[in-house]
Amino acid sequence: MRVGIDVSPLVQTRAGTARYLRALLDRNEYERVAWGGSGRAAAIARDLWWYPLALPGEAKRRDLDVLHCPTFRAPFSTTVPLVVTVLDLAVLRHPGMFNQWSRRYSRFAVPRVVQAAAAVITISEFTKSEVVDVLGTAPEKVHAIPIAVEAPFTPEGPSAEGDYVLSVGTLEPRKNLARVVDAAQRAGAELRVVGAEGWGGVKVDGWVGRVSDEELAALYRGARCVVYPSLYEGFGLPVLEAMASGTPILASDRSSMPEVAGDAGVLLDPTDRDAWTQAIADVLQSSHRAELFAARGRRRAQRFTWESAARRVLSLMDLSLN
Repeated sequence: MRVGIDVSPLVQTRAGTARYLRALLDRNEYERVAWGGSGRAAAIARDLWWYPLALPGEAKRRDLDVLHCPTFRAPFSTTVPLVVTVLDLAVLRHPGMFNQWSRRYSRFAVPRVVQAAAAVITISEFTKSEVVDVLGTAPEKVHAIPIAVEAPFTPEGPSAEGDYVLSVGTLEPRKNLARVVDAAQRAGAELRVVGAEGWGGVKVDGWVGRVSDEELAALYRGARCVVYPSLYEGFGLPVLEAMASGTPILASDRSSMPEVAGDAGVLLDPTDRDAWTQAIADVLQSSHRAELFAARGRRRAQRFTWESAARRVLSLMDLSLN
């Protein structure tokens, strides 16, 4: 079986999409297809030309049995069976949190891509429910396959120095970072924020920019806790990375985060500034409570493995041929 996978997102991001792609590429045999470089002009060209027009022909020319697109940027129709991974539907649920191009493109493209797909993969049960509810997709067409983390996100290894709490996420409105900046200040804690510069004019104190995975893992291990107040996530990878690194997690109680954290994290209303302030203060004042949640997190993180995810994704390629 010749399975092609669109690897174009690798030139655009180092975030969750890139981790997802690399994990699958490391474990399954794929024929890689891609077009274009980084930058906004190339991204728009992919949206307008590569996905709707060129990629279907390329898949046919290469005689692929199945084409896998790891985001909802994919062909609107193709003679080659298509499998699409939907990471989240935030752009449809909360369009005001995205730039104008993303809103317009997604409103037009996402329903057509999902309809064209022989099978849809989501990375959480929450996102599966979103695809069914928002797009009216038949539940049997949608398969929830959770993602995972691996080294260097383990409790063992170097830790960053300092007495701080950590937040991880691109600087954009959906991440709700201003809320925890304020909460950390009121709790008397130093906050460090790791992530790419995004859009929407979001600026936060304590921003350190993007770092390598090894540096991020050290920051997780050294943090008193990780705060993740996002308003909407298809999975919430930093929640799992923190738990796998043995760090207590304070997370939003919205969308997919309760599904990922389970009873291993403190779940909070992302709009309640006082709740975040008190939760941060509690972690700083109670080492026993922090250690309890850290131990729960390590155990829970072990349930998520890339081996299982990659195996289930590959098996779905076979099913999509029937």
